[in-house]
Amino acid sequence: MAENPEGGNVPLVVDLDGTLILSDLLDESFLAALSARPFAALAALGPLLSRDRAALKRSLAGISDLDPTLVPLREDLLVHLRAEKATGRRLVLATASDELLATPLAASLGLFDEVLASDGESNLGGEAKRTRLVSRFGEKGFDYAGDRRADLPVFRSARRAFLAGGGVRLRAEVEAAGTPVAASFPGPSRGLATLLRALRVRQWVKNVLVFVPPVAGHFLDPATLLAAVVAFLALSVCASAVYVLNDLMDLASDRRHPVKRSRAFASGELPLRAGLFLVPLLVAVAAALAAALPRGAQLLLAAYLLTTTLYTFLLKRKVLLDVFTLAFLYTLRVLLGGAATNVPVSPWLLAFSVFIFLSLAFAKRASELASLRERGAEGASGRDWFVWDSLVVHVLGVASAYLSGMVLAIYIHSDDVKRLYAHPGWLWLLFPMLLYWSSRVWVLVARGAMDEDPIVFAMRDRVTWALAVVGGAVLLMAARAPFGIPGLME
Repeated sequence: MAENPEGGNVPLVVDLDGTLILSDLLDESFLAALSARPFAALAALGPLLSRDRAALKRSLAGISDLDPTLVPLREDLLVHLRAEKATGRRLVLATASDELLATPLAASLGLFDEVLASDGESNLGGEAKRTRLVSRFGEKGFDYAGDRRADLPVFRSARRAFLAGGGVRLRAEVEAAGTPVAASFPGPSRGLATLLRALRVRQWVKNVLVFVPPVAGHFLDPATLLAAVVAFLALSVCASAVYVLNDLMDLASDRRHPVKRSRAFASGELPLRAGLFLVPLLVAVAAALAAALPRGAQLLLAAYLLTTTLYTFLLKRKVLLDVFTLAFLYTLRVLLGGAATNVPVSPWLLAFSVFIFLSLAFAKRASELASLRERGAEGASGRDWFVWDSLVVHVLGVASAYLSGMVLAIYIHSDDVKRLYAHPGWLWLLFPMLLYWSSRVWVLVARGAMDEDPIVFAMRDRVTWALAVVGGAVLLMAARAPFGIPGLME
C-alpha cells in the first residue's frame, strides 16, 4: 500500500450518510424527535432560517432520543471494511453528521480508529471535508468511500475511490476527476415494487368497506358504484399517506421487530426524505380525488386523516383508546361509503360495524401480544399493552364479536328487513355463519395463527371467501327466491 505523510498505510476514509448507512442521521434525528416531541422538533428547525446546517444538526441531535446503532447499515460495504480492518488498515469515519450521533455509531461497530464529524459550529461536508482530510492525511494520502456528487471534492483529493451506490454517472465523474474507482457497493434496489410496498397497497383491501352501504342498500346503479370507486381511491391514497407517516414515526420500534424491520423505510430501502415528500403529495392526490365527492364524504375523509394522524402521534400509545380508534376507523370507512354514494347508513349497519370491527381491532392487538410473548418480550415499544393483558383482550374481543351477532339477529327480525327482502327468513342462515366465522377468528388468534391484521387475513382466507360466497347466495335467495323457509319469519 502507498504511504501517507505520517508514514503509515494509506487510511480508508468512509463517509457515513448514504455510504456506511443506508439512511441519513439528520433525517433520522429529526424523525426521532418528531415522533417523541413534535413541537420541540419543529422548534429545533430554527437554524434552517439562517442556513446553519451545523447548528441544525446539533440542535436535532440534542433533543432526539435516536439510537444510532439501530440505523440500517450497508452490509456489503461493512463486510469489506471488516476485511480491511483485519489486515491492520487504518479506518477513519468522516461525516457531515453531528459528532453526538456519529461517535456512538462508530463505537458500536468497533471498526474505526478515528471519527471526524460536524461539531455544531462547522459542517464537515463537501469542500470542508476535503480540506480537513487533506490537512490530516495530505493530497492523495487517503482512499475515500462515498455515495454522492457532494463528495466529488473529496474524491478528487483521494488516491482511490470506493463508491457506495451513486450509479454510472457518479462513477464517470469520479474517474473524470482523475481518481480510479477501486470497488463499488450498489446496495439495495429501489424500484416500483419497493415503493408500492411502502405505500402498503395490499392494505387497500380494507377500503372495500366503502362499498358496503350501496350493496347493503341494493343501490347498484353505475353512478352509485362509480362514486364508491372514487371514494375507495381517495381513501386508499389517503391511507397510504398515513401508512408512510406512521412508518417514519415508528422507525425505532419497527427496527426492533422481527418482521417490521424489513419495511421499506426501516430497512433503508427507501430514503427517509422520500417519505417526507410522499406524505404531502399523497394527501394532495387524495384531496383532488375527494373534490369529486359530496361535501359530507369530504368531511369524513378529513376526519379519517385527522384521526389517523392523532393515532400515529398519540392515541396508539394509550391503552384501549388505540383499539377503539382502530374500530372507529373501520366504521368510518362504512360511513364514508354511505356519504360518497348518498346512501344512508342504517342504525343497524352502524351498530353491527361498531361491534364487529371492535372485535377485529382486539384480535389485531391480541395477535401482536402473542407475537411479543413468543419473542420473550413483556410489552411493545411505544405501546401501553403488556403480554399479561392477553386474557382481557380476548374476553373483550369475543364479547364484541358475539354482540355483533346479536345485532344481526335483531336486525333480521326488524321491519326494515321486510322492505328490502321478499323472504327475510333466509337471512337467519347468516346468523350461524357469522358466529362460526368470528369464533374461528378468535380460535386462530389463540393459536397464534392469525396475521397481525385480521382484515388482511380475511381477504386471503379460503374459509372467509367460501362463507362470503354462501352468504351472497343467501342474500340473493332472501331477495329473489320464489319461496321462503317454512317456519321462519316471512
